[in-house]
Amino acid sequence: MADEILLTREGYEKIVKEHEELVSVRRAEVAERIKEAISYGDISENAEYDSAKNEQAELEEKILKLENMIRKGKIIEDDELTGEHVNLGLSVKVKDLDTDEEMEFCIVGSTEADPFEGKISNESLVGKGLLGKRVGDIAEIYAEIGLIRYEVLEIFR
Repeated sequence: MADEILLTREGYEKIVKEHEELVSVRRAEVAERIKEAISYGDISENAEYDSAKNEQAELEEKILKLENMIRKGKIIEDDELTGEHVNLGLSVKVKDLDTDEEMEFCIVGSTEADPFEGKISNESLVGKGLLGKRVGDIAEIYAEIGLIRYEVLEIFR
């Protein structure tokens, strides 16, 4: 599938839940705000109406984006994750060979990435550099700060 978006099961379910919330709850709330603003009279100089219409446009854009992600999403199923090599949906414990610091990353699709939670995108420099590596392999990643060398210590769910 062209332009497919790789997702974990958790990430896909989160997108579906957010989409359902926006369609079933937020749309009705925004429509009510527009209706209320119209009741104030002349909409040509009505700040509440303009604000509500802008919010509606942003909401519809977000809904379309989520629908696109759902349509193009490819879920990486658990049975595809053997743990023999780093893959989307798995976590990896690495050791920085320059500092001896150990770190853990969970490799996720780009839409799920949250570096503050240790979730890095499979499209990021580090994510790309770790994909396919096995325990004991060395990943050499050329980043803006220079060469980063990680030894893969462990791969787990």
